[in-house]
Amino acid sequence: MKPQQVRALDHRLSEFLENLLEPMGRSERRHWARVYVQGLLLDGERKSIEPIADRIEGADVQALRQFVGQSPWAVEEVQRRLALKVADLLGDAEVWILDDTSFPKAGKHSVGVARQYCGAVGKIANCQVAVSLHWSSPEASCPLGWRLYLPREWVEDRERAKEVKLPPDMPYRSKTELALELIDQTLGWGLSPLPVVADSFYGNDFSFREELRNRRLSYAVQVEPTTVVWDADPHVPITAPKKMGRPRRHPPVEALPVPKDLVTLAKDLSASDWKNVTWREGSRGPQQSRFALVKVWAAHGWRAQKHPERVPEWLLLEWPVEQERPAKYWLAQLGPRPPGLRRAVKVARARWRIELDYRELKEELGLDHFEGRHWLGWNHHVTLATIAYAFLRAEQARRKKNFWCDLASDTSEPPGGPD
Repeated sequence: MKPQQVRALDHRLSEFLENLLEPMGRSERRHWARVYVQGLLLDGERKSIEPIADRIEGADVQALRQFVGQSPWAVEEVQRRLALKVADLLGDAEVWILDDTSFPKAGKHSVGVARQYCGAVGKIANCQVAVSLHWSSPEASCPLGWRLYLPREWVEDRERAKEVKLPPDMPYRSKTELALELIDQTLGWGLSPLPVVADSFYGNDFSFREELRNRRLSYAVQVEPTTVVWDADPHVPITAPKKMGRPRRHPPVEALPVPKDLVTLAKDLSASDWKNVTWREGSRGPQQSRFALVKVWAAHGWRAQKHPERVPEWLLLEWPVEQERPAKYWLAQLGPRPPGLRRAVKVARARWRIELDYRELKEELGLDHFEGRHWLGWNHHVTLATIAYAFLRAEQARRKKNFWCDLASDTSEPPGGPD
């Protein structure tokens, strides 16, 4: 935004921030929070502290550094209030989206930085990685929370952890564990649960899907074609026990039907199993493809005679007519009744919005521009960047002719006119 546009939005921004910044306590903290959010909203190639201070009259570099990097304000309470505001703003939300994004870094001192897969450059590189959970409607989405992934070397090297001021005795947590933490946090805040959608990194993990079911959450998560499943119930009768030895609790491997990989299963389906479905109107016209929906049981660990609880899931397959093999696969549970094909497609295909969130947060609001090294500063920065993003979402919602909720008065000045 241009400076004059921000001035026109000044009163609405103040109203938007009032409740969110209250947990920060002292007035000077709330002041610098507003300055920082405003700096993120302004045009500029860099959204780190010094460029922000250069763009805003009266901004102080040292004060901003202290506020973002060290000030002990209540991060989680600010995030909770923001999540509730987002849920109210996007009241017609249809899914929670889980994913992770990367922040390329040149040095090795920023918290969590390591040589790991970096989606931003498409290869192993020096970067930070964060997991996020987003609330998404058919038209808009916004993050609800963030977790910075810490590779094992960061939590096991206590000196290094101390340098970036990690919380004491922080354990190692995988990305899927961080994702479940975000879900539990959001449920604890009282937000209405929604179907969870995620890519194959999360979907391939049998235990992750099991944990979603334990929380009674619906889901539609992408999986790789090498996933093996049964298309008939694998709970076969156990043969009569022998006279000697312990009775069997599970049938032997040779008694089970042989599971299929997803490509084989797709090729075994009949032509009548495939239906054309249009799931949304895109910028280039209707988004449509050919899909099939099949009840399956995941065969995770079957050769090793592992015996997790095997429950039916719905396998959604996408196979465009012009391609030689299916393009994508999802495993889903969307309630006690069989989901309709169109609903399954609409939910599974809703994940695209998170890429738009990441792109706009980075390109427009400097999500990946933070130059501090410490744990607290990183969490402060992503929280403030999310506040700025949520404000933009509120402004977009306001411009819609049929928007039902008056988020704030339309005047560009506070009541009573200018000072």
